[in-house]
Amino acid sequence: MTLTMQPPSPTLALDLANHSLNEVSSRLVHDYRPGYHLAPRAGWMNDPNGVVYFRGEYHVFYQHHPFDPSWGPMYWGHAKSRDLVHWQHLPIALEPGDEFDRHGCFSGSAVVCGDTLVLLYTGHTWLGEVGDERSIRQVQCLATSDDGVHFAKQGVVIDAAPDAAIMHFRDPKVWREGEYWYLIAGARLGDVPLLPLYRSSDLRTWEFLAYASRGGEGDGYMWECPDLFRLGGQDVLLYSPQGMQPDGFERLNKFHTGYRVGQLDSDWRFTGGPFIELDNGHDFYAAQTQLAADGRRLVWAWLDMWDSPMPSKAHHWCGMLGLPRELELHDGRLHSFPARELTALRQQALLVDESVCDGAGGWRRVPELAGDLLELEVRLDLRGCTQGQLGLALRCSDDGSEQTRLYYDAGLQRLVLDRDRSGAGVDGQRSVALGAGQNSLELRVFLDRSSIEVFAADGSFSLSSRLYPHPTSLDVGLLGYADGGRVAIRQAWRLEAQIA
Repeated sequence: MTLTMQPPSPTLALDLANHSLNEVSSRLVHDYRPGYHLAPRAGWMNDPNGVVYFRGEYHVFYQHHPFDPSWGPMYWGHAKSRDLVHWQHLPIALEPGDEFDRHGCFSGSAVVCGDTLVLLYTGHTWLGEVGDERSIRQVQCLATSDDGVHFAKQGVVIDAAPDAAIMHFRDPKVWREGEYWYLIAGARLGDVPLLPLYRSSDLRTWEFLAYASRGGEGDGYMWECPDLFRLGGQDVLLYSPQGMQPDGFERLNKFHTGYRVGQLDSDWRFTGGPFIELDNGHDFYAAQTQLAADGRRLVWAWLDMWDSPMPSKAHHWCGMLGLPRELELHDGRLHSFPARELTALRQQALLVDESVCDGAGGWRRVPELAGDLLELEVRLDLRGCTQGQLGLALRCSDDGSEQTRLYYDAGLQRLVLDRDRSGAGVDGQRSVALGAGQNSLELRVFLDRSSIEVFAADGSFSLSSRLYPHPTSLDVGLLGYADGGRVAIRQAWRLEAQIA
């Protein structure tokens, strides 16, 4: 199938945006700049959108404000990689300003149609005062590219939600199945979240099929960034609800990202199990999946959270994406693993033998592991540990006043990520429950200059959070304040900065 399209043409807005990035990039402060995570060249970044494999390369687009390190009129930033490790920033792909996207090119997705890379996105317009969400217009738009770098807007393809009373209508995710394209979007009718589902044969004319799902009591008021995909013989509905309330140790962030596992029936309605958070850390939102070149299901997310401290704004940039993760479905739950390509980041092995601390060992520094770009493989032996804490202290200052703690709390039977002393602005704990009687826990820990991502080795959970330590807080230590058990760093690597 070939899309008839208008050719791309340079615009003054794009020229100004790219010039601003070039100018501000020379003034960046790099204390918190990630070495191997994708962040904007300058300015603001939030949701990943349009993650796609095109002509032998992975493309990641993202919500971007190039003129300021705070949220503003949304552009689409753009980067690409051949291996998910070495990334190259490309010129901005989309800019707002047309009648249908006057105040923002909001989130969406990308697909490959023949030899063409196609972007589907939400055009946003404030009808009243800027920032007044009681009066907005949101439509779904299309843009195309022959070279994967320069894009031409093709206009609006869905000009209204199924119900005229719906104003919030955004974040289209598009995929192909058989002879049709399908599109699912987030919508809000009053305080009821809805997920309208559409079908098309040409990406231009869309037929509304049904509301694939709708929220009930306690489900929040808006479901952003929906994604519906098949994995392990079942359908998975991934989305980011706004307005859900905390429940014990769960859902402690302002907004959340999670999933339900079930089935899309012949009436185009999804029925499934309970909502499960995909990541249990402080900073993980707006996840979107893609198929890798070999068919693996990968997921990306924004490694930040709305209304959180963002000290890097003072350094002329803000926002980053988490590592690409592989998804698998086991026993009705998603398991996530760092993409296997990321082993190429390993530059230098730092340990010859395991570094071990028993439960009563107190705090012990591991001098050879000092650094800000690290991967650690950790084993917690929990046998006999019935009270106290056992784990790691990371990004520690010389006097220990600054540190991020990752530990097993025997009383709670939970793995805890504690950033009360993690540096500028941030605090609070996030945790995940471990099974009763669990004797050991294997972890992979990724440290970048302003982030930590913790993965269970079996993929059963992850904890992702931003940190803002002083650049000289580089030490790693072992914590043993428990009545039994031990913690061991089994392997460790210094990682190489790879973002061009």
